[in-house]
Amino acid sequence: MFAISFLDIPPLASAGGTVRLPGSKSISNRVLLLAALSKGHTDVTDLLDSDDTRVMLEALAQLGCRIERQPDGVLRVHGLGGHPPVKRAQLFLGNAGTAMRPLTASLALLAARHGGSFELSGIARMHERPIGDLVDALRQLGCPVDCLDNEGYPPLRLGDGRAHSLRLDQAIRVRGDVSSQFLTALLLALPLVAQEREVVIEVVGELISRPYIEITLNLLARFGVTVRNDAWQRFVIPAGSNYCSPGTIAVEGDASSASYFIALGAIAPATAGTDGITIEGVGLASIQGDIRFVEAARLMGAQISGEANRLHVRRGAWPLRAIDLDCNHIPDAAMTLAVMALYAEGTTTLRNIASWRVKETDRIAAMAIECRKLGATVEEGADFIRITPPADARHWRAAAIHTYDDHRVAMCFSLAAFNPAGLPVRIEDPKCVAKTFPDYFETLFGVCMAPAADIPVICIDGPTASGKGTLASELAQRLGYQLLDSGALYRATALAAQDAGVSLDDEPALARLAAQLPLAFRDHGVFLGGRDITDPLRLESTGGMASKVSQYPAVRSALYALQLSFRRLPGLVADGRDMGTVIFPDAALKVFLTASAEQRASRRHKQLISKGFAANIDSLLADLKARDQRDSSRLHAPLKPAEDALQLDNSGMDIEESVQRVLRWWQEKTAFPGN
Repeated sequence: MFAISFLDIPPLASAGGTVRLPGSKSISNRVLLLAALSKGHTDVTDLLDSDDTRVMLEALAQLGCRIERQPDGVLRVHGLGGHPPVKRAQLFLGNAGTAMRPLTASLALLAARHGGSFELSGIARMHERPIGDLVDALRQLGCPVDCLDNEGYPPLRLGDGRAHSLRLDQAIRVRGDVSSQFLTALLLALPLVAQEREVVIEVVGELISRPYIEITLNLLARFGVTVRNDAWQRFVIPAGSNYCSPGTIAVEGDASSASYFIALGAIAPATAGTDGITIEGVGLASIQGDIRFVEAARLMGAQISGEANRLHVRRGAWPLRAIDLDCNHIPDAAMTLAVMALYAEGTTTLRNIASWRVKETDRIAAMAIECRKLGATVEEGADFIRITPPADARHWRAAAIHTYDDHRVAMCFSLAAFNPAGLPVRIEDPKCVAKTFPDYFETLFGVCMAPAADIPVICIDGPTASGKGTLASELAQRLGYQLLDSGALYRATALAAQDAGVSLDDEPALARLAAQLPLAFRDHGVFLGGRDITDPLRLESTGGMASKVSQYPAVRSALYALQLSFRRLPGLVADGRDMGTVIFPDAALKVFLTASAEQRASRRHKQLISKGFAANIDSLLADLKARDQRDSSRLHAPLKPAEDALQLDNSGMDIEESVQRVLRWWQEKTAFPGN
């Protein structure tokens, strides 16, 4: 996950390959609650690992539910049989509506029937999301529910510690035109109190987001409760209802998350050697309503075929066709249509989306604001949005997308990087995707391609012990870029040869090994085939082997090609002695980092002492001066600043000051200098 303040996505050119979706958020949290309320234990497979599911798991654990992770990754939930042992608890639910609404209904009924008191709260945005209609329905039933700050909004207190008689003889009325989660919450909760008589729910007004109610009804049946659905206006929970574990249940891939990759296949030309995008984990037989996004994408021109658990997507009509669509059946996935509209010919209108206003943010307003930043003309109303794309490539604008702590805004607008103007897109707070798809950007970059010249590179060159490795690593972490520590390559090749039993006299074998070196740099460490080799790299014996390996022209050639291969999305920070002069002469920013020999010797001395190595500062100083002389006078790629490099003497700076200086220089180079 990109846990950084912003992520710059360079202009993207094509896409192709296979993506595996995370589990559905809607299904995951429903399954967790049902498993916790049931008799017996339930083994849950393919559960989504995200902020929302973690919130639900923590809440269930606080309520006394025992949850075990099995060696094979299965999550075993030991059901409470409708009788949680904990009678009082304070639950913090973040911004997880799929936890707040169902837990509110279930805990209110359990507290009223058995005596108990539960307080539910979340982040500030959760306290702005209305829950009054659900509160009203629970009060109709006789549940004590108090809104602790503002009437109709969390935080809530459910129950007063005493048992209460529930009024189940009359239909419970709930509005259907605000959020389907209110009805879902009641459907999940009422079987807990329907042992002696049937319980009826009546929907007031039009029921929005019916597909999400279909998911709920389907899952209720899996846990032993079959609810009668009378034309989506009346739901009957039968008398004698009791939740019973199905034993094992698999969570489908998230159909809402599939929408971004369906759109990707519709927008992007297929990468050479691929047939567009294949999506695994969800198919045309999905129980999720958002699978009907496929129909909308086809209307806009996408070519889509599918199987039970797989979809295949590629670009069809181009430009895409504008549509005028009632999106009540795909409320979450419809947001992706708003970004697809930027690539359509004509004006696209998305209707019946009033529920967008009460989601993680006001999504109608958010989509309108951010589409306008890109150059689109947008009209918004209480329950619709109308989008006309930029007239041509000249009218597109580079934009820093504000994401409003809303995962779907972040994921939608990543697709704007395919704009015909070849402009980058900045996604602010990219870690907000953790709510449903923590690895979204990694997955996206895994199937997207960009010309090498469009993938930004920052080069950090400099003499030994100047701190370039530490600086490069910090910059890569702050920007979410790939990292290349070129100084480790010969040593890593020597270690790989040692591991593989390859003779250091066998130049062809060493070159083949170097060309495919499975090297990765992360968290200030170096990994070879997944093994941490950070410390072995520093050994004198490794240095001796590296000196021999570096003499072979075939090895140098192989490592040159390997270094070029590190130029991958979304960008690269490369450190060494000739990154800006030889390897990446077209780098957008080149920094030549140095410090006085005395300062570098002092730093190296402290580093060695801290690791328990004996060191003499005078010897270190003499060695550094000798190496500087050799490096600057060698015939092949002598150590010197690139002509266009910015020089940074960090003798009197700590690492944070150096990082901030280079980040300021980088900002001035990007399309977003004002951010």
